[in-house]
Amino acid sequence: MIVVDTNLRFYLFADSDQSGLAEMVLEKDRDWQAPRLWRSEFRNALVKSVRNNFMDLRDALRIAAVAELIMPDDKFDVASDDVIELATSSGCTAYDAEFVVLARELRVPLVTTDRGLLEKFPETAVSPERFLAPKS
Repeated sequence: MIVVDTNLRFYLFADSDQSGLAEMVLEKDRDWQAPRLWRSEFRNALVKSVRNNFMDLRDALRIAAVAELIMPDDKFDVASDDVIELATSSGCTAYDAEFVVLARELRVPLVTTDRGLLEKFPETAVSPERFLAPKS
């Protein structure tokens, strides 16, 4: 089990230069978890992609349907006080803090491409490349 942020989920379903990396992470661990928030963030990324002409509306709708079908029914809510305290103390957004808090609660890595999270939370956040690297 791993916690995976919205960026990596987006890369898995939307054609990008990071799609292959996301597929390799899924191959290594298929038990992807996230706070309920991921769906809203994912939809927002799709809307931005349509508005910026990276994909058309029909593709965005198809990707949303497939992602929601394939990804597990997220059952994780995180405590507001934990999220607010972490976001305030670290300077990250509350959205990002939700993923970090969940990974810490589950005692699993947060796999992310977000450089800010990787820098601020090296004990929790790992890059896909580091996650995929053989254990020594």
